[in-house]
Amino acid sequence: MNLDHCERCNRRQDGPGMEEVSEIDLLIPLDPDSEAQERRLLRKLDKRILPILCLLYLFAYLDRSNLGNARLQGLPGDVLGGDPTGVLFDWVNSAFFFTYILLQIPFTVLSKYYNPRVWIGCSAIFWGISSTSMATAHSFAGLMIARLGLGTFEAAFSGAVVLYFSFYYTKDEYGFRIAYWFGFAAVAGAFGGLIAYGIQHVKVSIANWRLLFLFEGSPTILLGLLCLFMLPDRPESTQFLTPAERKLAISRMNRGTSGDFGAVVRRSHVIAAFQDWRIYVGGVIYFGLNCALASLSAFLPTIIGTMGHENAMAQLMTVPPYAIAGSVLLVTSYSSDRLQIRGPLLVCTSTIGGLGYMILLGATHQQDVRYVATFLITSGTYSSIGLMNAWFSHNLGSETKRAAGIPLYGAIGQIGGILGSHLYPLTEGPAYTSGFTVSAFLLFLAALCALLLSLSFRLDNMQRDKQYGKPDPDDMVDTSELADKAPGFRYIP
Repeated sequence: MNLDHCERCNRRQDGPGMEEVSEIDLLIPLDPDSEAQERRLLRKLDKRILPILCLLYLFAYLDRSNLGNARLQGLPGDVLGGDPTGVLFDWVNSAFFFTYILLQIPFTVLSKYYNPRVWIGCSAIFWGISSTSMATAHSFAGLMIARLGLGTFEAAFSGAVVLYFSFYYTKDEYGFRIAYWFGFAAVAGAFGGLIAYGIQHVKVSIANWRLLFLFEGSPTILLGLLCLFMLPDRPESTQFLTPAERKLAISRMNRGTSGDFGAVVRRSHVIAAFQDWRIYVGGVIYFGLNCALASLSAFLPTIIGTMGHENAMAQLMTVPPYAIAGSVLLVTSYSSDRLQIRGPLLVCTSTIGGLGYMILLGATHQQDVRYVATFLITSGTYSSIGLMNAWFSHNLGSETKRAAGIPLYGAIGQIGGILGSHLYPLTEGPAYTSGFTVSAFLLFLAALCALLLSLSFRLDNMQRDKQYGKPDPDDMVDTSELADKAPGFRYIP
């Protein structure tokens, strides 16, 4: 890697509030056994970054998805006047996505100007406050305000974390780390069912659903405070690493691409993100995946309840599908890192999820078969989202284009979350034919779009290899001007 170029970039681009990278950092020689040094650095980063970010995402997902369990614990009767049609509950559930969609792009781009640990930590503190405030709601309006606040501060968190991982992990490592992080959404699904089952049997002076919001929202505030002190800053400014480790970390973030130095946003790359047709196709994929995910989050206990189980048992039976989904997610993402492919695996996992919904449609009276179908749906959906996030993080080329492009397809996709929140009104139970049909169609559409993107990336790589020759995958590629259109840049298909 050309470190002289990195040094010049830093002196030119260093922004306000960023600690300058010293020349000493870049001149300290690497350990002769660089592979051993890199393994040590990777272990050090994993031990510091993954635990706190994974726990934050665990509680982020608990906080956004606990409405499904609160519904079974009496929330509609206490706050929504009984809500016989389920329409008010659907609006409370979907309110989260309104602010989440609108603010994800500006917040992720804006996060590049700030210290990552401060940005992520403050986001967590404020969404924890929003979540716990739901326990105090006594009206539809109160719940709506709390959910809008939750969407606002989780929008600041999610895109910034996906971008943050690219500061420290290479394309060979990124997919598994993103999967490990996102896998805690599946853990949250399983853990949330266990918590709800336990709280259902607690005898206290307040409603069980209020206790559920307090129990799941309060730890987020504490984790946000911990994040302010524990999470490393950007590689060029963090005091968590030694000077030699900083040099190696900077080298790693420039393999096959080139990272930004300091608080810099390239406007041309933001514009390029909005003009890239592949991001919009990615948005279609993410739309289908998030529709299925939102359906699972809010309605899986209800769907399992239609199989003839009591509310408490329905909550408990959501645990195994989420547990299996987390395992499948890790296996598929690890395989995609080793094979350096994303699209073909995404085609397979989306198709599996769609088949699960088709089984729910067809096996109307075979309860064991319907329960097995929920395993296919959770495993296919969670694995697909993990692969999707890893796929686009590298393929957008530059840090600024990632900061704009990832939340752009994410915002399009989260509209699917709004649709998923309205697919299962109580008036259509227990068959829920429309909800299952729409979810299956969108997952099959996601598989088709993933195949289109994979072929497109392969064709571009072949054309560049023919025109410019095959590059060394570990070489630094100057993406400062052209982002992923740089001649030396190669996509992961």
